[in-house]
Amino acid sequence: MAIGTKVRLSEIVAYCDRVLGIPEFPDYEGAWNGLQVENDGWVRHLAAAVDASVVTVRKAAESGADLLVVHHGLFWSVRQPWTGMTRQLWRMLDRQNVAVYSAHLPLDAHPRWGNNRLLCTALGWRPRRRFLQWKGHWIGWQVETEVLREQLRDRLAQAVGGAVRMIPGGPEVCRRVGVVSGGAGGELRQAAEAGLDTFITGEGPHWTYALAEELGLNVFYAGHYATETFGVKALTAHLARRFRLSWTFIDHPTGL
Repeated sequence: MAIGTKVRLSEIVAYCDRVLGIPEFPDYEGAWNGLQVENDGWVRHLAAAVDASVVTVRKAAESGADLLVVHHGLFWSVRQPWTGMTRQLWRMLDRQNVAVYSAHLPLDAHPRWGNNRLLCTALGWRPRRRFLQWKGHWIGWQVETEVLREQLRDRLAQAVGGAVRMIPGGPEVCRRVGVVSGGAGGELRQAAEAGLDTFITGEGPHWTYALAEELGLNVFYAGHYATETFGVKALTAHLARRFRLSWTFIDHPTGL
């Protein structure tokens, strides 16, 4: 329940868990979706970042945030022992009273605030068909269009605000395009099996160049970080409106 200019952390967490479908959505082993770190129980200012790290936590604290909403959380593997930078991170979170909420695949896939839906929107598309399943849940989107692949590369670079690597393995005119943000470069066969001629993602392994040529597939790598700024911005902006809070985006690009 909101009191003045502050909101209970538990209220925001319960709302996010519900609208993102956190309890029902599977993720990679080790990933933890939802509240990862508590604060004193109140939120006055929100911050959003793609990654939870020493730098983004520090910048969130400097912005006055009590809650940092991220796509990539703190837990992907065992964090032990609590020494060095890990100890510094925990001390900073505690001293600065910053809570951390993470939404990984649930935010990629979300039909309203998801990275993939919003990347399509940034490219001028209104997707209606899903693409690429993960443990029974749809992650990406596919669209039907007609655009020269060089033009699509330029539009994509403008949408993500950076360089785009293109593997010209398919036709010069892109007609069936799949969009999955982040590190989905290893899923080229799924794209080809779905009848797509073009696949947009963030990054992929070296061997995907030859595979794209073999499959007759155009592939665009627009950056893991760059393709995943959309979701946390949209979600946090929505939370700020709903709970009448201010918010800040912590831009800390990796270039990857």
